[in-house]
Amino acid sequence: MASMRSHRNIPETKTGSITPEERRATYRTIAGLAIPTFGQLIASPLFVMIDTAIVGHISDSALAGLSIGSTVVLTTVGLCIFLAYGTTSQVARLMGAGRRREGMQAGVDGMWLAFVIGLVVCALLLALSRPICSLMGARGPVLQAAQTYLNALVFGLPAMLLVYAANGIFRGLQKVKITLVAAVSGAILNTALEVLLVFGLHMDILGSGLATLIAEWAMGLFLTIPALVWARREGAQLQPRLSGMAASMGDGFPLFLRTLALRVCLFMTVVAAAHLGEQVLAAYQGVNSAWNFGLNMLDAVGIAGQSLVATELGAGQRSRARVMTDLSARAGMAMGVLVGLVMIALGLFAAPLFSPTPAIRSLITVGMIVQGVFMPVAGWMWALDGILIGAGDYRYLAATCSLTAVIYLIGLLGMTALAMNWTPTWRIAMLWAVLNVLFIGVRAICNGWRTRTDVWMGTIGQVKEA
Repeated sequence: MASMRSHRNIPETKTGSITPEERRATYRTIAGLAIPTFGQLIASPLFVMIDTAIVGHISDSALAGLSIGSTVVLTTVGLCIFLAYGTTSQVARLMGAGRRREGMQAGVDGMWLAFVIGLVVCALLLALSRPICSLMGARGPVLQAAQTYLNALVFGLPAMLLVYAANGIFRGLQKVKITLVAAVSGAILNTALEVLLVFGLHMDILGSGLATLIAEWAMGLFLTIPALVWARREGAQLQPRLSGMAASMGDGFPLFLRTLALRVCLFMTVVAAAHLGEQVLAAYQGVNSAWNFGLNMLDAVGIAGQSLVATELGAGQRSRARVMTDLSARAGMAMGVLVGLVMIALGLFAAPLFSPTPAIRSLITVGMIVQGVFMPVAGWMWALDGILIGAGDYRYLAATCSLTAVIYLIGLLGMTALAMNWTPTWRIAMLWAVLNVLFIGVRAICNGWRTRTDVWMGTIGQVKEA
């Protein structure tokens, strides 16, 4: 495969030094993987961002309700990110070791696990949607809007989890252009249905949820079918295998704990925003939708590095893995600078897209500027996060992210208590500042320290039999 061969010309060195031409070739390889990968990553956040732009013109309570409902959905989907990350690493390592059929089999097992988890989670959220939204601080019209949106969207969870698992196959094979096509097509379909159902048929926030539901299933079918076709061509079994599903769950459990710790932090951030007032919560949703979109651009760089490093480690090329790590981290920081500038520009010039209310527009501008300033650090941290996942350093990530959660939640609780006497502008600014300093900053320190050693490259062990 061209994309898999293109970085093989990096020489074996102990110092990790490469020529400028080889460095540029490596960056092109990273970009060639990261840009299409971004397509799959932005699916859920992009749908929520489209929902936000349209629902924001219904009412402030509808926008605040969307913030609650979408947070529940994104949290749920995010908790299952191990379905993509674990599958990507396993498939790439097996491919690097020359074991293609076993790599594809691992991908199929991950897809079956995703579908089963999606069905179970869908049933649970449908039964518990109102208590969950109420627990997050939604009341009155905001609670009704949140529950309506969530009840429509939960039926799309099996499809979105299938997309995550299928993309583990695409990333491991470094065949990721199809994910960009799927994301663009899904966004176009979602936007058209949003306009029709919300404004044309006057279904308000219910129409928004239904539009996203339909787009999610369209994406799910678009990506799942070719993934299974490619797996079958390599000789993988398509029927469910309990042993394979159990192995995927076992590999992914530390990643699940890592993600659970991080998602608890983001979940509690929304709870804090809800307690800081309806305007702060509505503005938080506007900033958060753009932030999630930008973070997926950073994550795409991390996943590109994850795939390349996992392939090199699977082939036993540790020095090449070190080179790919260094270059991926630099690419992540550069992407963070770009995304940060875009977020600041959005805050200054595009806030009206998210709300017609002047006060909320002003708060969105403040939040966007704060986020933009911290984005370069986030880009560097996210790249290293992907590298450590690619190396299979799951337990370290679970431990450090749990530590981050404890530190962040203590800081968030203290800030929320103090902020009750502040103006809304200071509340939104400090909410995002605390998130960046503690939630992003602590993880950046932990990841940076880990990758300065060689310990993480020894965690991958022997590639398991599929």
